[in-house]
Amino acid sequence: MATPEQQPGLLLRQIPSVDEVLHEPVVQRILEAHPRWLVVEAVRETLEECRQKLLTLLRQGVETTPPDLSTLLSEISLRVLHRARPSLRRVINATGVILHTNLGRAPLSPEAQARVQEVAQYYSTLEFDLGQGTRGSRQLHVEGLFTRLTGAEAALTVNNNAAAVLLSINTIAEGREVIVSRGELIEIGGSFRVPDVMRKAGGTLREVGTTNRTHPKDYEEAIGERTALLLKVHPSNFHIVGFTSEVSLLELVTLGRQRGVPVMMDMGSGALTDLTPFGLTGEPTVQEAVKTGVDLITFSGDKLLGGPQAGICVGRKTLIERLRKNPLARAVRIDKLSLAALEATLRVYLEGEKGLATIPTLAMITCPLEQIRQRAERVREGLQAQAHPSVRVTMEEQRSEVGGGALPTARLPTYCVALQSTQHPPHRLEAALRRTDPAVVGRIKEEKVLLDLRTVQDEEVGLLIGTIGPILANTVEP
Repeated sequence: MATPEQQPGLLLRQIPSVDEVLHEPVVQRILEAHPRWLVVEAVRETLEECRQKLLTLLRQGVETTPPDLSTLLSEISLRVLHRARPSLRRVINATGVILHTNLGRAPLSPEAQARVQEVAQYYSTLEFDLGQGTRGSRQLHVEGLFTRLTGAEAALTVNNNAAAVLLSINTIAEGREVIVSRGELIEIGGSFRVPDVMRKAGGTLREVGTTNRTHPKDYEEAIGERTALLLKVHPSNFHIVGFTSEVSLLELVTLGRQRGVPVMMDMGSGALTDLTPFGLTGEPTVQEAVKTGVDLITFSGDKLLGGPQAGICVGRKTLIERLRKNPLARAVRIDKLSLAALEATLRVYLEGEKGLATIPTLAMITCPLEQIRQRAERVREGLQAQAHPSVRVTMEEQRSEVGGGALPTARLPTYCVALQSTQHPPHRLEAALRRTDPAVVGRIKEEKVLLDLRTVQDEEVGLLIGTIGPILANTVEP
């Protein structure tokens, strides 16, 4: 009989080697469908995990035996399937947050998708002038569209709005002061703070006013020899109410002209269409800002514009030219796929109201409530037909959000499908939906899992029902 000292060695020797497992018929079939490196890695990790568990139990004085081969093979198969799935993959957004930053913000229009596919698959005129046969500028693909749509003299596009702000402040105010209201020193997702970006850009922050009230005289008194820029930041993800006062962009532009100081507006979301007819007030358009005579405006491409991730600078031509010549411009330049999607998105804007209906972000914001109700009813009926008696599937009126740092106080009426189980708490059911393929991301409210149909596209309804139905039909742990 083996001594206690010998027992661990005897047990560990019962665990098969990597080579033995790789020759098993089940694993051979897995190798036919997946890369060898991935399968070998899964085998090694599974066997090592088995060894460590066995040793831990032995140290605790627990009698144990190695798992049988079929259990190991099953674990290896599951590990391979998990590893084979891309990390960045599709989800169905049932949260009701239209511009959900964590879920990729704005989905692209069919036109933008087609342009990305073509430019990704083939060579392109990214920086080539076909007419002259010489090197061209990638900026020319969208600059004319931006100037036409906004009325600005010139435009420059970079990889995101944070980069646009960084480049602008570095170009205009490196080593000098930037005056900004305390009430506009915002922080957005990912701990992105305007003061931090300003410092990294080389500008010196000069705060004026208070959190809730800033007046023109605050700016006037702060302007001095070291002042390089007056900066106004759109408070994209919050709203101060009550005893408040702020300096309008037009007032700031007037002051800047009087004192010979350029004025910059960080608009954040960058709406190119007026959303007021749809009950969404308080979000200025880029065109409105340009009309004030502001020297420079920066905004995002993947928020209310409804395109890909991008940062856009529009304004006076002389200022845009200075931005172009800054060495940082190359470090933050936009890539060809984003550029292709952005060009296609902007061309849709030129088509007017009919074209805008194809931009998913705007379509979701402006979607008639009755259409959402019909969509929700289809989902409710489809899920109720499959659900176990312990699961209650209902439909209720709720509110959606625009998200993405846009219109923070706006709540859009919507319809949700609500899921309640007498066997499982809502957090467990919600987690089960996230484990599906594609994953379904909803939200929990009042002990129910809500699926908001404003952010589920019509073509996703059948997929949503087919994905969630089997989970609701299951009586065991989801």
